[in-house]
Amino acid sequence: MAAPTRTERDITGLLNMAGHVLSNRLGAALADIDLTPRMQCVLIHAMEEERTQIQLAALADLDKTTMVSTVDELEKLGLAERRPSATDRRARIIAVTPKGRSAAEEGQRIVDQVHSAALDALTPADRAAFLAALGLLAGTPKDPGPQPIRRPRGR
Repeated sequence: MAAPTRTERDITGLLNMAGHVLSNRLGAALADIDLTPRMQCVLIHAMEEERTQIQLAALADLDKTTMVSTVDELEKLGLAERRPSATDRRARIIAVTPKGRSAAEEGQRIVDQVHSAALDALTPADRAAFLAALGLLAGTPKDPGPQPIRRPRGR
């Protein structure tokens, strides 16, 4: 029995492979300064404005458990700390320490280098077109597309 004829390239597979390669490169590069891509992402978003752990988890696309362990690790390293919110006494914000700011700045230089190296194979025009197309494929935060079905945990 013959397989069905494909009418389009397997862009899901290509994007997954490219993402996997880039994630591995980024993880290895950030490991040199004792950061993970998740930690870097949380630090950068926490530096932008006062945000709660829940807000940061949404921005970083992390589940609650992963977010808690990421912030625990940032606190252990002295890069961030949980503080009471000035506007909501029930909420805790994630504040970046001076050491965390330095780490995030160095981490951003590394992230930019890894991304630049990944795009070096493209001409400037192809690079711009690729980034524009990737942005269109990714959609906007207002329209993330269909969400995966979350099944309830077994009891």
